[in-house]
Amino acid sequence: MRAITRYAWAVLAVNLLVVSWGAFVRATGSGAGCGRHWPTCNGELVPRDPATATMIEFGHRLSSGLALVLVVGLVVAAVRALPRRSAGRRAAWASLALVVLEALVGAGLVLYGWVAKDASAARGWVMAIHLTNTFLLLGALALAAAWSARPGGLALERGGLAAILAAALGGVLLAGVTGAIAALGDTLYPATSFAAGLAEELSGDGRLLLRLRLLHPFAAISAGALALLAARAAVRARPSEDVRRAAAALAGLVAAEIVAGAANALLLAPVWLQLAHLALADLLWIALVLLAAAALAPGYAFSAAETIPFASSRIRARCASSRNDSA
Repeated sequence: MRAITRYAWAVLAVNLLVVSWGAFVRATGSGAGCGRHWPTCNGELVPRDPATATMIEFGHRLSSGLALVLVVGLVVAAVRALPRRSAGRRAAWASLALVVLEALVGAGLVLYGWVAKDASAARGWVMAIHLTNTFLLLGALALAAAWSARPGGLALERGGLAAILAAALGGVLLAGVTGAIAALGDTLYPATSFAAGLAEELSGDGRLLLRLRLLHPFAAISAGALALLAARAAVRARPSEDVRRAAAALAGLVAAEIVAGAANALLLAPVWLQLAHLALADLLWIALVLLAAAALAPGYAFSAAETIPFASSRIRARCASSRNDSA
């Protein structure tokens, strides 16, 4: 494995930890630990005699700064090691833009007070934007790592397969957004029991965040079904080792995520399970991105039937036979 590839995977791993630490900040209500100060913490570069919430928030800021430095290093490595117009270099530059945007969104949350017990609608919208940007950042880092090892890019002309992969990516992203809103509701309005929480969600005059929380299970199940459908279509269309490996990982993560989500609801969202649930969602997203990258990679001769996920086996066999005859 090339040095830049090892480094890129390490940068992705660090960012996953930073994302989990950020969720810990939200779940423990520590987002106001540094007050409405950024980049300083309570007006100081290094807080003195900090409270627990301050240490948690300040630790997240330090880890976020480290992630930014590492992504800058990834761009430098990509510029030195990869061709000028390579897909890997473009993914590294995209990662840098997204990690800067991630920092700005985090700063906005602090400066506008959309942290701790704030229950404004604006916070919900910003949380959705934050989650979307986080997923895009993790996806860009995963692509930078994958494409640093081999020539990359996407052959989007494979219409049928590209469409179902895009639908799966959109579904998982939507499930993540609804999950972020549900997690915020769990933090602000913790339920005393599963039945009481469900009653609040179904109440027509209940809090908006709690009523929105009900959307997440349906979005998650739909996203899981789309992801499995995409995995099946990708394996049938391009049965390479990379595609099979990514599809198997995706299937396992979908199953684990559904179990974790159900447990999270039944156990009233303990902090440790919220973190595990988010980590699985991040890994599922990364697996789906890598599946799409492997399935749509250039350099594979697709027939028209193979780009259609539900073409019959007879049509596929005929296509394979004609391809072998021409070879």
